[in-house]
Amino acid sequence: MALILNEEQQSLKDIAKEFLQKNAPVTHFREIRDTQNTLGYDQSLWSEMVNLGWSGILIPEEYGGFDFGMVGMGSIFEEMGKTLTPSPLFSTGVLGASLITIGGNDSQKQNYLPRIVDGSLTTALALEESSRHSPFSISTKATKDGNDYKISGEKTFVIDGHSSNLIVVAARTGGLDDDISGITLFLLDADTDGIEIYKTSMVDSRNSANIKFNDVAVSSSNLLGEENNGAAILEEVLDRAQIAISAEMLGNASQAFDVTLDYLKERKQFGSVIGTFQALQHRAAEMYSELELTKSSVIAACNAVDDNSNDLKRMASLAKYKAGETNYLVTNEAVQMHGGVGVTDEYDVGLYLKRARVTEQIFGNSEYHLDRYATLSEY
Repeated sequence: MALILNEEQQSLKDIAKEFLQKNAPVTHFREIRDTQNTLGYDQSLWSEMVNLGWSGILIPEEYGGFDFGMVGMGSIFEEMGKTLTPSPLFSTGVLGASLITIGGNDSQKQNYLPRIVDGSLTTALALEESSRHSPFSISTKATKDGNDYKISGEKTFVIDGHSSNLIVVAARTGGLDDDISGITLFLLDADTDGIEIYKTSMVDSRNSANIKFNDVAVSSSNLLGEENNGAAILEEVLDRAQIAISAEMLGNASQAFDVTLDYLKERKQFGSVIGTFQALQHRAAEMYSELELTKSSVIAACNAVDDNSNDLKRMASLAKYKAGETNYLVTNEAVQMHGGVGVTDEYDVGLYLKRARVTEQIFGNSEYHLDRYATLSEY
């Protein structure tokens, strides 16, 4: 398993870095946040990302995509993590594209995937129902209504749920609330009667929503996969999502580290640059070491997706666990080394700490994935 990028992958990463630094620096994130942009991202910037082909990286060529692989997508998310770029790439280019590619029938793939590629369709996954990730704890019900269904329930922390055209909702058609069986996935247009969407304000300004389903009528043709077998699709898609968000967390931590190194070289106390203090050098060295380990974990997990590895589940949890631990360490240390100014909005470093706290919770925090890794390893 290669732990370095090949020439094409490195070229994509370089292009992403140059594009994001030029078109979506942290000042762009601040502008979206401060103007309280209703969409939550810049539509023109998203269109440029689409033109670069990013929305189709995980989509097969037969549906207009580029099938470039998870290593390529991970490289983009790492660069996006450095600039805190708001966009629907995660909810659409990773979650939506993967859900439909893995679980969709031919008709659904033909209908939706080309529209994801060309940017005319954005998606959201309505899965979570509590404050902690528990993918199979689903009480939202889909009850039979003739040959169709009616969905009732509430979902929380739906990433980009307020701005998406298509919602993939996980509902229970059988079994108990915590059973892995009995879960079914449905494709719903966001403007379907009975759907209530409430945008939520996250501490890091990430776009999310709470969604309520009030006896929402849905045709049986809108099932994604087979009835009662949605969990298998969810597991595979969530592995991809956890790896993508781990790559973003790596970028977040890397940038916080770089900003802190620059500060250590400039800030003076007691007549000396604080970067010459041995205690701070030791702490910086620890951060660097943890970042290198995290890089290896993330690229190994990306390769596991592309290689269709039997070890994918473990590698996904390893990447999310390690990225969570490292991001927590680095952003904490970054703020500490900046001192009081580190928690002011004037300095960017506080933005990375806020983002670190939110991304750790997306699809399982470090404790969740440590336990999952141990279970999968039969410890």
